[in-house]
Amino acid sequence: MKKERRITSNIEFQSIIQHKRYVTNGSFVVYVKRRKLDYSRVGISVSKKLGSAVERNKVKRQVRMMLQNLFKSELNYDAVIIVRQNYLTKAYDENEKLLENVLNKVKL
Repeated sequence: MKKERRITSNIEFQSIIQHKRYVTNGSFVVYVKRRKLDYSRVGISVSKKLGSAVERNKVKRQVRMMLQNLFKSELNYDAVIIVRQNYLTKAYDENEKLLENVLNKVKL
């Protein structure tokens, strides 16, 4: 995923979360907000409860790889994906299916 397609600033994260349009399941919470530009951006948030920085970065890399296949960037949405602790108890393939289900519910 290209860096210009990522949400990095805390202000942008907060504005998307405060928009309060979200879908959830056991491993993910996805907040979305429509934007005026013609491409989508994604931010990934992993809590410190998930483990050390090495483990959290591994989870973020895995979610970014899942998004390369699943996320349709031609839509004009900003999305914040919050990874829950339940993510660690499931296999990569299971988590990928869960993320796909959540993104389909949100219509991304």
